[in-house]
Amino acid sequence: MNKSLKLVVVLTGTALLSGLILAALNIYTAPRIELNANKVLSEAVGYVMPAKKTCDVKVINDVTFYIGKDDKGQVIGVAFVAEGDGFQSRLRILVGMDPDLTKIINIKILAQAETPGLGTKIETDPTNKTDALWFHKQFSDLPVGAAITVVKGKEADKSKLQIQAITGATITSKAVADIINTAIEKNRAIYLKKVK
Repeated sequence: MNKSLKLVVVLTGTALLSGLILAALNIYTAPRIELNANKVLSEAVGYVMPAKKTCDVKVINDVTFYIGKDDKGQVIGVAFVAEGDGFQSRLRILVGMDPDLTKIINIKILAQAETPGLGTKIETDPTNKTDALWFHKQFSDLPVGAAITVVKGKEADKSKLQIQAITGATITSKAVADIINTAIEKNRAIYLKKVK
């Protein structure tokens, strides 16, 4: 056997063995990853609709809606996932709204990989000693008749649908607002058309 043929056989064998190991690990870990993702999502739904007793899941036009109900079966909120590009990563945000989709109850960042110490403050801000969750709390009880806007260097006015940008992460702050604005506009039309 010449040297080139031996090299091809060794590389092929190594690639096959590596592929088999990766496939086995995927088979082992995939269900655990999915279970954990479902647990995180379930906890997030409870966070964005804290008063819910039960939650129905309804898929309309490929959009999954989480419909929170009270102990009498009355709808108290609707949640959905909003996705879009941030400054340097894909953002996934769970948005909880009132039953008519006119007011945000709360939001929860499900996934982000923004700049550490800057863009990551959309989730928690360790530099804010009074309230590390101040950024996403700005969306709590925010009425949404028009687009949410981001202001810099001044205090936000909720009556004007404003949120304050994170210092040094204005692009990420605006991305969060834009992603939520787009998702609300799209999902309100889908949800209300099918439910009402």
